[in-house]
Amino acid sequence: MAFLTITGTSIASAQNLYVADWYYSGAIYDVSPGGSVSTFYSGGLGEPEGIAFDSSGNLFVGDSYDGYIDEITPGGTESIFASGLIDPDGLAFNSSGDLFVSDYTAGNVYEYTPGGARTTIASGLSNPNGLAFNSAGDLFVAAYGSGTILEYTPGGSVSTFASGINHPFGLAFSSAGNLFVSYDGTTPADYTGGVTEIMPGGVQTSIATGLFNPNELAFNSSGNLFVANAHTGDVLEITPSGSVSTFATGLGNATGLAFQGEALPVPEPSAIALIVVGCSAVLMRARKR
Repeated sequence: MAFLTITGTSIASAQNLYVADWYYSGAIYDVSPGGSVSTFYSGGLGEPEGIAFDSSGNLFVGDSYDGYIDEITPGGTESIFASGLIDPDGLAFNSSGDLFVSDYTAGNVYEYTPGGARTTIASGLSNPNGLAFNSAGDLFVAAYGSGTILEYTPGGSVSTFASGINHPFGLAFSSAGNLFVSYDGTTPADYTGGVTEIMPGGVQTSIATGLFNPNELAFNSSGNLFVANAHTGDVLEITPSGSVSTFATGLGNATGLAFQGEALPVPEPSAIALIVVGCSAVLMRARKR
């Protein structure tokens, strides 16, 4: 297992983790590094799933009930950034500040400029959800229905990065360039899943098993991996050595994860800056409605 801390740019050590409660409260929770839970935002959201921060500290939320992308300022003011989607799930920002959104039911992936202009990046996918960028700027998409991870280059080419994964949900890159994927059971009635690490060459290694409907993934600045365990309402923490513990509880139907913290320079000028804020991973529609 090849966990490394983030190089080039690091997040301040006192990071708070933000968690979307998709079903029970529709709230966004703020969890301190010590695991203390408070409510960051609790009004105006239908079914919040994927969440991601922009460089200004604004939180973007995919609302799968209303088909909106909501923007919430650090002070808690909410507005609609985009509408007209069917089921927005995964969210991720690229290095240029454009927001990428997967629409699970429509089978599309969209790119939004900061001004809200939309471009369709991919269509006809089998239930896309989790999104993540690698350090080269390639976009990775978890296709829940087909059990594949697709890779899109900035130039527009697409390839299958990995296949044969049971219902892949969340995606997150370690600073070593390895992709971590949460997955669900083999059938809609089987909620038992886990987390797999995929090397750049495609070799897969199991990191955790026996999890109960794991959704979004996110790394902190110490290289620990956090997993939203939807049906238990917990967030699990997995250390680089593979130790699994419960980081926070009582989070309803925990789905989206994102870390918020100040970006601090690291004295490694040749390193590529990479901040991983996580991508969403969501429940199968048959389970949700």
